Amino acid sequence: MASNRLAYISPHWPAPTSVRAYVSTRIGGVSEAPFDQLNLGAHVQDDPKAVAQNRALFSSYIDMPDSVQWLNQVHGTDVVTLPYQGIALPESADAAFSRTARQVCAVLTADCLPVFFCDASGSQVAVAHAGWRGLCDGVLESTLARFDDKSQVMVWLGPAIGPAAFEVGSDVKEAFEAIQQDAQAAFVPGENAGKWLGNLYLLATLRLQAAGVTQIYGGDHCTFTDTERFYSYRREGKTGRMASVIWLDNQ
Repeated sequence: MASNRLAYISPHWPAPTSVRAYVSTRIGGVSEAPFDQLNLGAHVQDDPKAVAQNRALFSSYIDMPDSVQWLNQVHGTDVVTLPYQGIALPESADAAFSRTARQVCAVLTADCLPVFFCDASGSQVAVAHAGWRGLCDGVLESTLARFDDKSQVMVWLGPAIGPAAFEVGSDVKEAFEAIQQDAQAAFVPGENAGKWLGNLYLLATLRLQAAGVTQIYGGDHCTFTDTERFYSYRREGKTGRMASVIWLDNQ
């Protein structure tokens, strides 16, 4: 098995020491092709036993508390606060927020953008799943709304499909521009007629800046081109999922 350090990425951001955050890679697990190796998604038709073993392995790699809550993601804008006070988690959500020590927030991705949030005091954290539709509809703004003071929030943009690989139609471009005219800077003409190359990292940055966030980091990976480390739904179709997790250590 690969070295444990290859099984995850740590964000490069000036987060307080109480904040723990990681993104898994596809390296270091037990799943067989096309999910090889460290698939953490239980909804992709992988062997459930392999997924369970992979989740246990990843947890051990990063010393993660056993409080992780896996969401039913639907490319929406709903945010759940953890620990959840109801009997069961909501039917669907695409972001999780917490101010409770050792409560793990998590999302799964394989080209969509995972966005990590924490405040300057290290007392609140969140992570959001931002595909183009959720990003356009406001999942980042919905997540920011859970924080006490948005001006004190910093963000790290995790691995997603890069701007040279994310080809979309004019409908996607027009949807973003209808909300924020500056979004036109995030699209350049593609090689195919009527297609555009979209920059999820820039789109997220523009939305975050408009919402008052000034500390934005990351945005330097491409899941589509880095075949060794990342799953990519657009590249592979039937494939695994990476996990983006964040929590507060004991304070």
